[in-house]
Amino acid sequence: MRKPGSVKGLEDLGRVRLSKNFFMRDFLYSEIANFYGIPNIPENPDLAIAAGTRLCEELLEPLQATFGRISIRSAYRSPTVNQVGNDKGHNCASNEANYAKHIWDHRDADGYMGATACIVVNWYLDRYEETEDWQPLAWWIHDHLPYSAMEFFPNLCAFNLSWHEQPKKVISSYADPKGILTKPGMENHEGNHSKWYEGFPPMAS
Repeated sequence: MRKPGSVKGLEDLGRVRLSKNFFMRDFLYSEIANFYGIPNIPENPDLAIAAGTRLCEELLEPLQATFGRISIRSAYRSPTVNQVGNDKGHNCASNEANYAKHIWDHRDADGYMGATACIVVNWYLDRYEETEDWQPLAWWIHDHLPYSAMEFFPNLCAFNLSWHEQPKKVISSYADPKGILTKPGMENHEGNHSKWYEGFPPMAS
């Protein structure tokens, strides 16, 4: 698919079904793009679709099937949108750091594809507001899904959830306790962490 150059072309891209419950249009909204009037359109739609499909099928669909509706806070960013976000201090990493992350339509420096979406698991939000503890959700995902990275934020217990061809399996947080929760080589990385998420629904088959 060519980069859309018309409203119809962008509508066609938005209608691409990435998985059972998600369409490409679900991931194109951006506050930065909206505020600054910058089109948030993939330069390489086919790569964006391929990476987004894996993100949806392998991570977002199982989450939604298990916990109910998830909300998408931020997902795909074009290189132009991401660069503006970085330049103006809107919590966007550099383009190079976001290739195969929020910038779905560019491979990373090693040639791998990936995709990131910042999401809220609505089912967990009430529990988080009572406990201010994001770790149970992180450990459930760690034990059940083939993620590459998770990065948690204080507001709404929103977190960046990444799929990647070469998953890193790293969990970090800007919410307390801040820093790295786990990564390969740490003692807590392997094994079963179910004591953290007692009372969670079983993963939907």
